[in-house]
Amino acid sequence: MKRLASLFCLLAMLPLAAAHAADHPQITKLLKQDQPPPGVVFEIVTGDPQALRWAAPQVADYAKRLRERFPKLEIAVVTHGQEMFALQQDKRAALPEVHAGIEQLVKEQQIPVHVCETYAAWRGVGAEAFPAYVNVAPAGPAQVNNYMQLGYVLVKISAPIEGKGDGKPMP
Repeated sequence: MKRLASLFCLLAMLPLAAAHAADHPQITKLLKQDQPPPGVVFEIVTGDPQALRWAAPQVADYAKRLRERFPKLEIAVVTHGQEMFALQQDKRAALPEVHAGIEQLVKEQQIPVHVCETYAAWRGVGAEAFPAYVNVAPAGPAQVNNYMQLGYVLVKISAPIEGKGDGKPMP
């Protein structure tokens, strides 16, 4: 039953993911390459506590498309803005679709999802506030840099441009 509910949540998010994911220039460029990069790290940083409602399905769509092209591609997600607090365990009931989407990325697609322990601490939130499937990294920016030092390509997930909902990086 729980699995069915998760599937329903993911299916409900598909139109939103498709609307956002169509033309991210970095994804388009990666999909045109003959060889995959060592990996891709998605960075999410917003001031919007609800941003993972659109960002998680967007990342899931990008990951799916990238893995269709490069099946063994390593992928990671680092979220270290206000949106990361939606992943606290006590937010699961209020944001079931976000938690289901992130848990699916981690458990079924083997994509680690990291949040920033430093930022959480600044807000009085300890590492234990996040579920086991979320990795609490000491510092979000350092985690992104660690992946980039391994040759991962950085893909910044930006807020949709007001009225457009395309999720392209803002100029």
